[in-house]
Amino acid sequence: MTTTQNLVVRSFNDRAEGLAHFMLRAGEAPRFIAIDDQAGCPMDTALAALEWTRVVGILRDDDLLHAGRLTSETAAAVVERKTDRGRQFVYLGPRLDAPPMDVFEGSVLYDEPGVKAVEFNQRAHALAHFLRATSGVGALMALLGRRAPELRHLRRWLGPILQELDSPRPLMAGWFAASSGGCLFALPDGDVVCRYIEVGMEP
Repeated sequence: MTTTQNLVVRSFNDRAEGLAHFMLRAGEAPRFIAIDDQAGCPMDTALAALEWTRVVGILRDDDLLHAGRLTSETAAAVVERKTDRGRQFVYLGPRLDAPPMDVFEGSVLYDEPGVKAVEFNQRAHALAHFLRATSGVGALMALLGRRAPELRHLRRWLGPILQELDSPRPLMAGWFAASSGGCLFALPDGDVVCRYIEVGMEP
């Protein structure tokens, strides 16, 4: 459990203002943004999914998250991972009901009932496979940053951030660094359009 020293909570009645504040606070930190920032990505199962993937070794702490989608029934992700052949991009998620994939795109690591893992040399091929499998609904992607967020930082800060919400809210965007993290949530009910929550250690 991480003990946070700093907590910042801000509410916005305008979505553009909330996103502008998020980008300003994120600075150069790795971030991801919901493909549909009005709908966002459901967060009701996020913590359980992150903990489960760590326990069974599917997602490692030093993985970089380039894309992700979590629902109550399924999950999918694209991670950047160090291997003996250098950095590779691995799609992990439900089996893809589509024609067989061209060999040059990637290699299947495992293909079991309900789950599939495919390794790619290029980020673009991995993201294309992810979007084809999920249709992008409720998905997050690492955009507008130099690198993707590390799983270790996401696991560290997402829990304390979600504890500040009154109920599960869709995530519009998130940034995660070693010393702090911040998230922008959609608030579909009431006058407040979105809420920004940032937690971190005392500088």
